[in-house]
Amino acid sequence: MKITFSGLWQTSGTIDRGTYAVIGLVGFALKHNIDRLVAFSFHRPWGFFNYWVPMQDIRRIGDLHSNDAVFLETLVLASLPFIWIGVAQTMKRLRSTGLSPYLIVLFFAPFLNLLFFIALCLWPERAQSAQVPLDGGVRQMFPGTALGSAALALLITVPLGVLIAWAGERILTSYGWGLFVALPFTMGFAAAVIYGLRQPRQIGGCVGVACLSVALFGCGLLAVAIEGVLCLFMAMPIALPLAAIGGAFGYLVQRQRWFPTNAPAVLGMLLIFSPGVQWIEHATQPTRPVFVVRSSIDIQAPPEKVWKQVIAFSEIPPPTEWLFRAGIAYPIRAGIAGTGPGAERHCVFSTGAFVEPIQIWDEPRLLKFSVTSNPAPMDEWTPYSHIDPPHLHGFLQSNGGQFWLTRLPNGGTRLEGTTWYQHGLWPAEYWRLWSDAIIHKIHMRVLRHIRDEVEKAG
Repeated sequence: MKITFSGLWQTSGTIDRGTYAVIGLVGFALKHNIDRLVAFSFHRPWGFFNYWVPMQDIRRIGDLHSNDAVFLETLVLASLPFIWIGVAQTMKRLRSTGLSPYLIVLFFAPFLNLLFFIALCLWPERAQSAQVPLDGGVRQMFPGTALGSAALALLITVPLGVLIAWAGERILTSYGWGLFVALPFTMGFAAAVIYGLRQPRQIGGCVGVACLSVALFGCGLLAVAIEGVLCLFMAMPIALPLAAIGGAFGYLVQRQRWFPTNAPAVLGMLLIFSPGVQWIEHATQPTRPVFVVRSSIDIQAPPEKVWKQVIAFSEIPPPTEWLFRAGIAYPIRAGIAGTGPGAERHCVFSTGAFVEPIQIWDEPRLLKFSVTSNPAPMDEWTPYSHIDPPHLHGFLQSNGGQFWLTRLPNGGTRLEGTTWYQHGLWPAEYWRLWSDAIIHKIHMRVLRHIRDEVEKAG
């Protein structure tokens, strides 16, 4: 092992795994203490996990204040020499192992770069690999039985999936294509590829391992308090089919003759696919569509009597619907302060109150309002006392609503409730199926209560 200062900066040549490990560990220790010194000079704490979350109170670049920006810029400038050395030594190490140089992209992938570093510290040199090629020697390191291969696939894909989901939710605050589409597909793909690494497997086994990987991934999110039961229940109808499709693609790949020698490159590309999609979504911030839900009920009373219940209704009995009992927020009562445009209506839900300034007061025909405050859309079912995932804040928002009263020929009233809302979950049309159904249930809980109270009084 010989390390020279000039050799740290050169990308040519090769490097053995011991030297690579020493340079990596010493370099990290030195950089970490420099970062601690920088953080101390800005009166900020600094720990190991701050490399993923530099500032807990900042979620987007646009939220940065001038002092925050200077702090981050100083960290970046201090990191440049270490980045160059890291890239140079990693290129040498990839050349030593005979792996694809394109795997250098993993050096920049959060979380995955740690696993990438460990793998390069353990991977044998190319000279050794030539004596024991992947399709005949190193391949023998993997379990020979189908059960052992399946267990290895799950041990690799499930923790990685939980780690990627945690980073996407807590750091990028992304609930989109990367989390709900790319991640289950790539987990299924990777599980099937690892399952067939020792020898080609049948499609049934590949798809089964892929689906089991995503199912255990959901259990892992629940176990580490990232998500609750209800959100996982709503996500599974899209996640499991995508995992099965990924498993089918993995089945096709693991049967190809070129696969054994290119397996590391295939797995490397799979590892960065979902985080890459999540980062693109975080950076581009796609526009949220506005959806509309309308529900109606007929009441055997004139609009004048119905109107009194519309503007403020008494407490609704506890829900019997399974959706509300499972944790979805439900309406309890409504009150109003003032009359006419400018009055403020408060619709109290199980998780808080909607604040609804009145825009149109056309008694007894139309009550239209905006929404300036939204409570959490649900209380998550969880084995813990309480969890607070980001999607409970700002990802499902009501923009406004109205009640329209139409006089019927028989003297009754048709009462129609409308809600305009947005959500930040993608694919938007899939999650709209759930949100539309939930809002319709909320409408009907209120409309039935108004009908019952008016007809009972009449």
